Parts: sequence; C-alpha cells; structure tokens
Amino acid sequence: MADLTTDFLGIKSPNPFWLASAPPTDKEYNVRRAFDAGWGGVVWKTLGEAGPPVVNVNGPRYGAIWGADRRLLGLNNIELITDRPLEVNLEEMTRVKRDYPDHALIASIMVPCEEASWKAILPRVAETGADGIELNFGCPHGMSERGMGAAVGQVPEYIQMVAEWCKQYYDQPVIVKLTPNITDIRYPARAAKAGGADAVSLINTVSSITAVNLDTFSPEPSIDGKGSHGGYCGPAVKPIALNMVAEIARDPETHGLPVSGIGGITTWRDAAEYIALGCGNVQVCTAAMTYGFKIVEEMKRGLSQWMDEKGYATIEDFRGRAVPNVTDWQYLNLNYVTKARIDQDACIKCGRCYAACEDTSHQAITMSADRVFDVDDSECVACNLCIDVCPVEECITMERLAPGTTDPRTGRVIPAEHADWTSHPNNPMARAAE
Repeated sequence: MADLTTDFLGIKSPNPFWLASAPPTDKEYNVRRAFDAGWGGVVWKTLGEAGPPVVNVNGPRYGAIWGADRRLLGLNNIELITDRPLEVNLEEMTRVKRDYPDHALIASIMVPCEEASWKAILPRVAETGADGIELNFGCPHGMSERGMGAAVGQVPEYIQMVAEWCKQYYDQPVIVKLTPNITDIRYPARAAKAGGADAVSLINTVSSITAVNLDTFSPEPSIDGKGSHGGYCGPAVKPIALNMVAEIARDPETHGLPVSGIGGITTWRDAAEYIALGCGNVQVCTAAMTYGFKIVEEMKRGLSQWMDEKGYATIEDFRGRAVPNVTDWQYLNLNYVTKARIDQDACIKCGRCYAACEDTSHQAITMSADRVFDVDDSECVACNLCIDVCPVEECITMERLAPGTTDPRTGRVIPAEHADWTSHPNNPMARAAE
C-alpha cells in the first residue's frame, strides 16, 4: 500500500491532506474531530492581535454558485478572521498539539503591518508548540480594508518585509499565503522567498460577488439590504490555483520553493494534480464544509489506490512530475494534428456536439436525416469543443493523424519534426532572427 506520509519543511503528517485556515479550523472542538476523522494537519483559523476581538456580521456570511444538479461549485465568504479572543485560541492550540503530536498544526496569523505587532504575537504562538505559522496575506475582504490580508499580499515589498520580521522573531517554519488578486503571482512569491520564507501557500480566495438579488437589488449574501465583495473558493477556483502554482514551480527564481496547494480540492484526483505540479501537501476547506470531515477518507483511499496502480510508493515519487510539461504557448508543437472521432455505439444522438460546432465553431460535424453525427476532417481544427459539451464520457475522442499523412483541412503533409511559433514563417520575430 502507498505511503501517504509527508514531510513538509520538516513538519511530518500522516497524509498530505490539511484543512485550510477557515471556519472548519476555528476552535479546538473542530480540530480534534478533524484529526480523529483522518486529516493530516490543520491551519488554525487566522489569529489577530491581542485586544478586543474582531467583530463579524450577524447575518448571512456565504453566497453560493451551484451547478445544474445543485452541486456546490463555489462559495463567496464574507466572514473575517477569528472573532474569538487570542488567549482562548492559543490555549486551545496548546492542548490540541499536546494531544495530537503526530499531526501538523500551523497557526495562521494576521496583524497590522508593523514590526511591533508581529514581534508581540510570535512568541505567544511559539509557546503553543505549533509546527509553524502561515502569514495570511490573501484575505480580500474586511481585513484588507484595514491594511492587512490582500492589502499586504498585493505589495511584494511588504511581503518581504513582514517575512523578514517573522524569520527574525520566530524559529519555526514560516509559510506565506498568497492572494490570487494580483496580475502576476511570481512577484509576491519571489518577495516571500527573498524575505526568507520557508514556503508559500496558494491560493487564498478570489475577490468576488457571486450574485445580485433581483428583488432587493443587493449583492448576496445580503445584510439589511446591502452586500459586499467577499472571497470566492471551491471547485470553480481550481483552474486559477493550478495555473498560479505552476507559474511559481517553473519560475527560475522560485523553482524549488516549497508550496502548499489550495483551491477547490474536492477529490483525490484534485490533490494528485496539485502534487504533480510540485506541491508538498494540499489544503482543503470548501469540500469539508460541503460534505463534512469524513470526506478525507475518500481522498486518502483514492490517492492511495491510484498510487498503487501507478507504482508510486510515496508522494515524492510523483511530486513535480508535471512541471516540465508546463510551457508557454509559443513552444507548442504545431505539427501535432488531431481530429475528433465519434463512437456511434456510445452516441445518444442528443446533438449537442453538432449545435456547438455548427453555431459557434467550425461546422465540422455533420448530421444526417436520421440524426447520425459524424466529423468532416476537412473542416475539423481539433478545438475539442465537441468533447467538452458531450454528455457521454469518451463518446468523442481526439485521434492524432500520423506524420507523413495529409491533413484534409490544409492539404499539407504533416511533418514528423517538432515545429512551433518561434520558427514559424508567419512570425515576424522569427523572420527577423533569420
């Protein structure tokens, strides 16, 4: 059986599945139940500085996006960091770490961007025995308006500065949680590394409004007829997160920087994809809030079974294997030619492929009088849209045309060698290089 144990920055946990800093990790009761259910680690809901607790709204805190089957695709969250006293959180963390020494416990922290504030809280966190800290530089709502959260994460100089303070006043691993609400994720990641951070975690939530109530004309969730932007999470943000993780993994300046992957992880497959892009572990929130803590058992079982089938004994055996295959568009092989193929036995004759291709693509799918759908290779550009809209899995596939054969669409013989935009005759930069 595959070994799911992980060693992230020297922090050992029985599996790579951690709960992210969020409502599921807000108190001792939750965290104990999470560890008992099988989670490998938790990042405690973000702590603020000592003093009067943060005040959350007392009305709805979540908005949602659902699929056609009412499956939850995304949550919009306007809840702030913990509204429980710092002292209570620290006492509970101390007890939990004492009783679960083999599980990872990370303290998420957000205090004003002042050295004195960080210097004051870090020794108190250290006393809990926590395995490390995560700097919340990603929260896009509520706290960012106070100069914290994403307001720090959007300024690389601030990231580096605070990371340096934390490395000065704290001797355990420092993880910087990055905001996706930025143009290029590589700059904050570089700043975290320059500040001495041991790792980054990403992504935090995406600034969003999920819906507008057309009776009250206020954003959802609505508080007394008003609404605000919040943080968007769940399966819908996974593509954004995977892209940003990949950018950090292949950037020469941050390549090799340990990464904790966050964003829409709901199944073992999601986790495997993050790990394949270099993540040392993954953090989960929305899936636990949707299905409960026991979902981790399905994640562990599925990942273990897949690793056994592939012959991977440990997480390290496949971690980062997808990174070399992430490239820029201009290096993609233009001589790789495919065509769509429809399995007539599997086809249910719904016509969705035909409608999509005829109305919005390249008119490459034909329909007979008795609703038999086929592909016209002379028009098919291999866009893949027909597969994406087809409701029957693997009914439509893409078949590569062999090198040396003629592409019916272009009338050209397909060369065997690789060719891309950097050397294409239509590329003015290629001509200039010649």
